[in-house]
Amino acid sequence: MDYAYKLIDSPVGQLTLVAKGDKLAAILWDNERAGRVRLGEMVPDEDCPVLLETQRQLSEYFAGRRTGFDVPLVFEGTDFQKRVWAALLTIPYGQTRTYLEIARQLGNEKAVRAVGAANGRNPISIIAPCHRVIGAGGELTGFGGGLPAKKALLAIEGISTEGRDAGQAIDPRRKVQHRRREDPNQLPLL
Repeated sequence: MDYAYKLIDSPVGQLTLVAKGDKLAAILWDNERAGRVRLGEMVPDEDCPVLLETQRQLSEYFAGRRTGFDVPLVFEGTDFQKRVWAALLTIPYGQTRTYLEIARQLGNEKAVRAVGAANGRNPISIIAPCHRVIGAGGELTGFGGGLPAKKALLAIEGISTEGRDAGQAIDPRRKVQHRRREDPNQLPLL
């Protein structure tokens, strides 16, 4: 089956929306690394209903009027990758998770590197929010759309990165808020 695609402009650059049948299969970046997401033959389709709906929902998200998405998705990858991508869908808007937290969620905290690799191959960026995954120390880590796009997406969701780059921790107050959501009895660290 061929994939249909539509190009859209966004605050984080040009995006390529890709559908397989009536489901969204990928959101690709304008600086996409070759082979990161493997798809078959793609044909342009400006009128594909799922691509038009994805465009509408992304526009609302970028404008700060949407905190979740409800377009039908199809993930193509290994069983483990699909489990990681499903875990991404559980990260609430405005919150972050670490690779270790996702590995624990999947029941194997030793799978941190495998989680990172699967996260890096997430075909449906933004909607399956891999931008919400950070390093163990709160640092920003690699992102298919580049770190400036990751910062922009986090900023849309109210997560301050305070000008930090890879290897530097995000606002430590954000981490405390994140921990407090998980354990309301934990005392603040600040």
